[in-house]
Amino acid sequence: MTSVQEDNIRLLIVEDDPGLQRQLRWSFEGCDVALASDAETALKALEQAAPTVVTLDLGLPPDPGGTSEGFRLLDEILTRAPDTKIIVVTGHNDRDNAVRAVGRGAYDFFEKPIDPDLLSLTVQRAAKLARLEGEYRRLATAVPESPFGELIAVSPQMLEVCRSIEKLAPTDVTTLILGESGTGKEVLVRILHSLSSRSSRRLVAINCAAIPDALLESELFGYEKGAFTGAVKTTRGKIETADRGILFLDEIGDLPMSLQAKLLRFLQERVIERIGGRQEIPVDVRVICATHQELPKLIEEGRFREDLYYRINEATINVPPLRERQDDAVVLARAFLTRFAARHRKPVKTFTRQALSVIESYNWPGNVRELENRVKRAVVMADGREVTADDLELADVEVRETPFDLRAVRELAEMQAINRAVHHADRNLSRAAELLGITRPTLYNLMKKYKIPN
Repeated sequence: MTSVQEDNIRLLIVEDDPGLQRQLRWSFEGCDVALASDAETALKALEQAAPTVVTLDLGLPPDPGGTSEGFRLLDEILTRAPDTKIIVVTGHNDRDNAVRAVGRGAYDFFEKPIDPDLLSLTVQRAAKLARLEGEYRRLATAVPESPFGELIAVSPQMLEVCRSIEKLAPTDVTTLILGESGTGKEVLVRILHSLSSRSSRRLVAINCAAIPDALLESELFGYEKGAFTGAVKTTRGKIETADRGILFLDEIGDLPMSLQAKLLRFLQERVIERIGGRQEIPVDVRVICATHQELPKLIEEGRFREDLYYRINEATINVPPLRERQDDAVVLARAFLTRFAARHRKPVKTFTRQALSVIESYNWPGNVRELENRVKRAVVMADGREVTADDLELADVEVRETPFDLRAVRELAEMQAINRAVHHADRNLSRAAELLGITRPTLYNLMKKYKIPN
């Protein structure tokens, strides 16, 4: 008799042949075994027993001669319990369906006739992997939360942004965050707040582009009772509400000119007057602003005050667009996939190689926000355990092939550096060689090697 040696393995055997059911149960008497002969019974057992591993015969009633019912049950199990390891049992020489099942999320497959010893080893490996994954998830959630936990980045550009945040957070310097829409400026503001001495106080945010001009002044500065029709009580504005905390003015470039002078006075004197009021109210608040617009250009066009620009620009953080953040897109995509697969209980585990190449090559005009939305939709729509370029709706993107071979990478870097130096030197090869730190004959040899015209 063969017995699985690992303790606490909860095993669900889905098999419509009573004789094979008995054989498998006898083989796995060391496990906590549940039996099912059809899909309905299997799903009930899945809910009640919460098995670690499932052995699944694809030929189930009402289609015992086919595989439609087995595949339907496979998909349903992975939807309801995506961490369950499924070992598909197939007929002899039915490798196509076995491979198809693995592609849809099964852990492994096993061909009939059953060899209890080999199947036992497969079940043990599956159970061990399930335990390791569970331990990883437990440890990941047990790690103390970092203020930077919400920010996912590996690129040198974003690591420099993180260093700037660490330096600026403990201060009360008025900070301007610049970057395209969707780059994550709001995330950086939340990190600044959590690392600051004002973290125990409120972070009050207002989007200057989202509120009509006629209402924005009252939102910012508040108003006294009777100041205008409908002002039935005295109301504090966002600035006053943020007292001793942080005020975040998003899309500051859209602030109307009529309010820019009033905001400038507040930043200079740190007092406000509510609409309809005469009393000066002191406010202790740190101000952080953000915009995707080019403020110097707005100043030239007469749409933004130069003195206000210098007042809000005591320190600047430039957030690079995703297309300039080397390797961040792939890292972010993997993190989003893991998050959304768990949230929507989908069996999706990874991206195809083509999908990863597309993610690296695509320009991402909508930046991180677009990437997040595309991955979310792809996870919901994906069939099986892999997200494809079609799922991302990016199948038509031209892929830029970047080599992994170190020699090829070095040669590509050399060729790019030589081209750059030649252009910077206006094709003066002596000057180009000097920029590269090599001799002129060496430059000639390299240009010949890479077929770069003189």
